[in-house]
Amino acid sequence: MIVALLTAAGIGTRMGQDIPKQFIHVENKPIIVHTMEAFQEHPSIDAIIVVTLSSWVDVLKAYASQFNITKLRWVVPGGETGQESICLGLQALKEELNEDDIVMIHDGNRCLVSSEIISNSLVTFRRCGSAVTAIPCVEAVFRSGDNGISSNITVPREQLFRTQTPHTYTFGKLLWAHEEAQKKGIRNTAASCTLMQELGETVYFSRGSEENLKITTLDDLMIFKALLHTKKDRWLK
Repeated sequence: MIVALLTAAGIGTRMGQDIPKQFIHVENKPIIVHTMEAFQEHPSIDAIIVVTLSSWVDVLKAYASQFNITKLRWVVPGGETGQESICLGLQALKEELNEDDIVMIHDGNRCLVSSEIISNSLVTFRRCGSAVTAIPCVEAVFRSGDNGISSNITVPREQLFRTQTPHTYTFGKLLWAHEEAQKKGIRNTAASCTLMQELGETVYFSRGSEENLKITTLDDLMIFKALLHTKKDRWLK
């Protein structure tokens, strides 16, 4: 079984709106529904679990029914951090999945994940045993020790990759990682890939896209709206 675990338990402080960003409507549809639809429509995905704010669980279920997200099987309350929310989602699947089942962890506010990104993640997983979506860094990068005021240290950009989601692992590997994190006192890692790296695991990259943006700020929201109405010119390869 292949399960998409969507994290949608943040309160969206940086967005500065009255409701969590994942429930803001774009084109008469909540952001989290846009994301669920991407996995609903992918033929390799068998089921979806969403970890969200406890006060929004029933609302999310109602949206799933309204927009015919038939693959949604579980909605569980999240925790105070992303790491804790993922752990709670995995715990909810303990009675449902085998260790060899596949879990794709994905940001609920990363709605433009394409079918190609999902497929490439699965291809990389089957080849390497895990997959973390990433894109190469194309900007010149400096490291600053004074909160971004100045720097005289550059980092070669060809060595840098920006990770996105999904992150694809076996269910058993993810459970192991979170159990080890509890034993070692590792808390509030930025993502599943950084948790794995802290535990000594190699990260294998699958192909991402600049369009696979994470909606965190109002600027991101405006870019998302623009991309929904943009199609690649036919003459472009």
